[in-house]
Amino acid sequence: MFRLLSVAVLAIMLTGCAGVSVSDYADREPTFDPLVFFNGPLQAQGVVFSRSGEVRRHFTATIDARWNADGGVLDEVFQWSDGERQTRVWRFERDGERSYVGRAGDVKGTAQMRYAGNAVNMNYRLLVPLSSGRTIAVSMDDWLYQVDANTLINVTDMSKFGFDVGQVVLTMRKL
Repeated sequence: MFRLLSVAVLAIMLTGCAGVSVSDYADREPTFDPLVFFNGPLQAQGVVFSRSGEVRRHFTATIDARWNADGGVLDEVFQWSDGERQTRVWRFERDGERSYVGRAGDVKGTAQMRYAGNAVNMNYRLLVPLSSGRTIAVSMDDWLYQVDANTLINVTDMSKFGFDVGQVVLTMRKL
C-alpha cells in the first residue's frame, strides 16, 4: 500500500512540474508572425522586479526590427530610469517551422525561440554585469503574447541555479 501511495504522489509531483508549452497557444488569436510584427520600428516600455516583487528599474526602448523568411535582426536601444543606456542586437536564424535560434552579444550561447498562435517563447542565458565588475549568467524564460496587430505583452521570469531572482514585464508596440 505504501509503495502504491508513493508512486501516486510521485506521479502527481511530476505532472505538476510539466510547464506550459508554446503549442498550448496554437489556437489563440491574433496569430503571431515574425515577418509581419518584427518589420519596422518598435517601441517598448517595461519594469524590472526583484524576486520580492519590488520594482528595481524601468526602461523605454526603441527597436529597429528587420525580418525575412530566413531570420531577422532586432536592434534594441534601452534607456534605463537610472540613466544607463544599453544596446543589444539580436540576430535570428530559422531553425525549423515556427522556430529560430538567436544570438546577441550579452547572451551566453544561443536563445531558442518558438511560437504558435499568439504566443512566443524564448529561453536563454543573459550575461548581467554586477557592481563588483563581475558578470553572471541569468536564465531568462521569455513569454510574449500578441494582443492585437500592433502590441505584444512580454513577461520574463529570471532565475539563477533554479531560484527565481526577478521578473521583467514590458509592452512592445509597432510604430
